[in-house]
Amino acid sequence: METLQGIPVSPGIAISKALIVDNEGFMIPRYYVGRDAIGDELRRFESAIEAAANEIATNRHSVTAQLGEKIGTIFDAHWQMLRDPGVRHGVETLIRECEYSAEHAVTSTFDTFANVLRRSPSPILAERAHDLSDLERCLLRHLTGQAELDLANLTSEVVLVAHSLTPSETAKLKPAWVRGFVTEAGGAGSHTAIVAKGLEIPAVVGVGRFLTKVSTNDLVIVDGNTGAVIVRPDEETLARYQTEVQKQRSLAERLHLLRDMPPETKDGVRIGLMANIEFPTEVAACLERGADGIGLYRTEFLCLDCDAPPSEDDHYQAYARVVRDVAGRPVVIRTLDIGGDKAGWVEGIENERNPVLGLRSIRLSLRAPQLFLPQLRAALRVSMLGDVRLMFPLITTLAELRQAKAFLAEARHELDSRNEAYRRDLPVGMMVESPAAAVMIDRFVGEVDFVSIGTNDLTQYTLAVDRGNASVADLYQAADPAVLRLIDATLRAARQAGVKASLCGQMSSEPVYTMLLLGMGLREMSIPPSSIPEIKRVCRHVTLAECERVAAHAMTLDNARDVETFLRDQYRQLGF
Repeated sequence: METLQGIPVSPGIAISKALIVDNEGFMIPRYYVGRDAIGDELRRFESAIEAAANEIATNRHSVTAQLGEKIGTIFDAHWQMLRDPGVRHGVETLIRECEYSAEHAVTSTFDTFANVLRRSPSPILAERAHDLSDLERCLLRHLTGQAELDLANLTSEVVLVAHSLTPSETAKLKPAWVRGFVTEAGGAGSHTAIVAKGLEIPAVVGVGRFLTKVSTNDLVIVDGNTGAVIVRPDEETLARYQTEVQKQRSLAERLHLLRDMPPETKDGVRIGLMANIEFPTEVAACLERGADGIGLYRTEFLCLDCDAPPSEDDHYQAYARVVRDVAGRPVVIRTLDIGGDKAGWVEGIENERNPVLGLRSIRLSLRAPQLFLPQLRAALRVSMLGDVRLMFPLITTLAELRQAKAFLAEARHELDSRNEAYRRDLPVGMMVESPAAAVMIDRFVGEVDFVSIGTNDLTQYTLAVDRGNASVADLYQAADPAVLRLIDATLRAARQAGVKASLCGQMSSEPVYTMLLLGMGLREMSIPPSSIPEIKRVCRHVTLAECERVAAHAMTLDNARDVETFLRDQYRQLGF
């Protein structure tokens, strides 16, 4: 048995035989052509360009139909690279002046550009190297006549094992046959990861060199929840994972029966269970699992692989689709929550040594009106279509909140000048994600219509722990008493001010915390769609009095370990 660790990018567990995909690259000999063959090589290259363009267009159409327009635009990056004058000139120069074969010229030019991108301090540009490699392989296939890797017509269940999978290859996978995949290369923010999550295929990337340790038909377990990859598991490990998979399937079937039942406690208190989404295509899954609405619409996907800020119409079309699809349910649009590393087109932004504490989220929006105002105008306009609410992320000071609201007033004025209709009483809220916001919450609640507690960042900033740093991951504890006190203070202040409060961090999606949160006074939470049935089940098995007793005792404990132990014991007593 071999146990490896990578980056989990798409949740779930897959157990199946391995299918090795040998796609590290084409073996292209460094051969040269005679002076009289240069014209032929240029024509071959031009034909490959046109064939690749047609293939990109086909991939874009297929992915758009399956996963939505925004994910389909991933292939716009391939199109831009294909038509890039620098790339094209590099290949043609090597053919004309060095008498390279078309294949040799393509590999030499693309390797040069890819190496430059990989060395870039910008994560966005570094990820573009994978797109460039995808395009290189596409061109080489058409130059050499080698058949495209066919992963769309598998007839047995497999776990794909590869050095890397390109977005176009991933988009063609059929979840019925490809139960999961694992790659040596790749990152959490790669286009391949985004497509895998959209297809709901368990996936782990960035494992490092391991292809020599696995053979086709070896049994492989891919744990997309933790990033573990187990090759040739022993009987005990296999049995444990098989039991987990069966438990998940059985639980999913039972929880599905709760879809149309209200999420209310045994003593009749209604709890709002909203859903978090990132792409418009996720709305169907939210409704299928009985969501009351969209409590957190992350809009960062609009900046995915962008060379310029999204336009007002880009924002409007994405929001309008969601508002229409939820059919009258509320939709909370969160303004862009990105860092400067993902918005290189904003002037004046430099690479930051500590982006977690840098120019990100609302700070970036306030610094870039050309980014912020189109989003605000689109949100105002789409408010005419349904129950829309607007939320500002990572507010830390009253000055920031007031400045954000001033931009909103400017957006209203611009729409007035265009005679555009919008809802003038659009509810405006803020996320409580920093100790500063929680400590000053009694002042904030007087200036907003609602608050939403983001426990991921709140925990990170309260405990001074980078949640993406494996070296201190054990210190990242949402159940730490310091974090609980800030959550409790926020809920109390909101309740006293008559302001609605919700919670949208990962903490709310863990059923072990449900009794604690209800006992602290939480009455609405926004969670991943897949978590809704299980949280609803807990709500329907408890009374508020029981939850209040649990919360009261938890708040007396001194450390996160004791809190977790106590909460898990209370959860087990529910008998699930």
